[in-house]
This record gives sequence, C-alpha cells and structure tokens, in this order.
Amino acid sequence: MVGTSPTMTRSVVSALALGLWLAAASGLASADDVPAHPQRIVSLNMCTDELLLRLASPKHVASVTWLSQDPRNANMAELARTIPANHGLVEQVLVLKPDLVIAGAYTTRSTVALLKRVGTTVREFGVPRNLAEMRAQIRDMAKLLGEPERGETLITGIDARLAALADRPRPAHPRAIVLRPNGFTTGRGSLVDEILTAAGLTNLAAELGIDNYGQIALETVALGKADILILNTTPDGAPSLAHEVLHHPVLARLGDRLKLVALPSKLWTCAGPAVIDAIELLLDAAAPTPAGKRP
Repeated sequence: MVGTSPTMTRSVVSALALGLWLAAASGLASADDVPAHPQRIVSLNMCTDELLLRLASPKHVASVTWLSQDPRNANMAELARTIPANHGLVEQVLVLKPDLVIAGAYTTRSTVALLKRVGTTVREFGVPRNLAEMRAQIRDMAKLLGEPERGETLITGIDARLAALADRPRPAHPRAIVLRPNGFTTGRGSLVDEILTAAGLTNLAAELGIDNYGQIALETVALGKADILILNTTPDGAPSLAHEVLHHPVLARLGDRLKLVALPSKLWTCAGPAVIDAIELLLDAAAPTPAGKRP
C-alpha cells in the first residue's frame, strides 16, 4: 500500500482478517444452543461479570471485563484479577472460543450483534428494577450456568440479611434524595428506589415525579426539604466533569442542615448481594444523631 503508514496497514489487515473470520464462521452452531454446563464463559458487562464470578467455578470463566478488575468500581475485583480481561471487542471473544457469552442488554451492542451473526451462543441480561427482579435474575443466571444450587444459596444469604435488617429500628421515614454524576437522580421504578424504601427512607425524587433515572437541578436539591442527601460516588476515582457536581460548594453548605452520605457506586450499580450493604449503610446514616454531635 503506497503512502500508507505501518499502523494503518496493520489496522486494514486486522479488519480484513476479522471479515474473513466472520465470513468463515457464519453458519456454525445456532446461537440458541446453550450447553447444560458451559465450560468456557465470557462476560461482556460489569454486572454480568459479578454474577458470573459469584455463581460459576473460576476454571469455567474464560474472561471478564477490565472494569471488574478495579476494586473502586467492582465488588469481585480480587477474583476478577486472576482471570483474563476483555474490552468488549469481538476479536477478543472469538479467540477464546467460548461456549457461552453473557452480556448486558444495553452495552457492547455491536459486539453482541456480530457474535450472534456467527453463531456464538449469547445470552443478554437486563437491569433489575427491584429486589424481586434481582432474585429472578440470579436464578436465571444460575440456571444458565448449570449452577441452580449456587443461585439458591446466594438468594438465601441475601434474604437472611434483609430479614435481619428489617428488625432494626427506623426513624419516621426521613426524606432522602440521591445525586449521581452529571446531576442524575433515581426515582420510581428503579432498584435504588427500592433500596431507599428498604432502608426506611422516602425518596424525594419519586415525590417529584421522576421515573427511574433523570436529571435534577442543583437548585432543586438545595431547596428541597430533604433530610439526607446521598452522593453516589467512587472513592479515589479519576477526576471527571461528570463528577464535578458532586463536589459543588453548595453541597458542602447543605451539610449544615442535612446529613450528607457518601454511598460508593459499586454497592448499587449492579443487582446482587452488595445492595444489602447499601441498605445497611443507609440505615446507619438515617439513625438519629446523638445529642451534641453533628451528623
């Protein structure tokens, strides 16, 4: 290729090789064929990573996403670091020759489409909106992996912790609002809304008519009559414009009249046992402050 840089040449060759690979692979086994006990499983989503790592034997996990290897964002980072990582690229998946790929319903869409096109077995999982859907998703994943007993054991542990937390005394439904990066909050129809309810809190965003996830003005947060402001943060995370709103000076001033609670993102980004940690943290935050002490 005259006038073409070595880097461009490699990219073109790689693209041609991938095209030939996909063409040769098309027409292989149906993407509907799921082995009873998958032996080489690849996950393309941080939340499916977590369930996979909790439910499958590590020897059957061929790859998880690089996001799951960061303890700031993921709950299973220690185990994930012992497993090859992927960045959601179709080339990375095919070279592993998986007998099952699991993915999120809203991520790596082009990779999922290509994998299905060549007959790779792919199963997609959505985002649970409540604890009942979380239990159902755990059961579905466990059944898919051929590990239904592990799924039931995980659910039993979750329900036991929920029952123990239900016995804790609660204040009279303090009003809380969640503030996430880019000024987003969580309203009705979300797992976070149910987490707040389980912690005995009233979700101010739901009262304002916000459904699921939506943006909220900082002025609304400042003027709202909330008792608790929950900042959805990542400890020691890299600086970003999205997170600037969580460090706005007005939020520090709000600490004079309400409780500011930092809740790590990894506790409720994915539906799993960590959401119980989030409920427990919020219960602690909502507990009455001893006289003479600031929240």
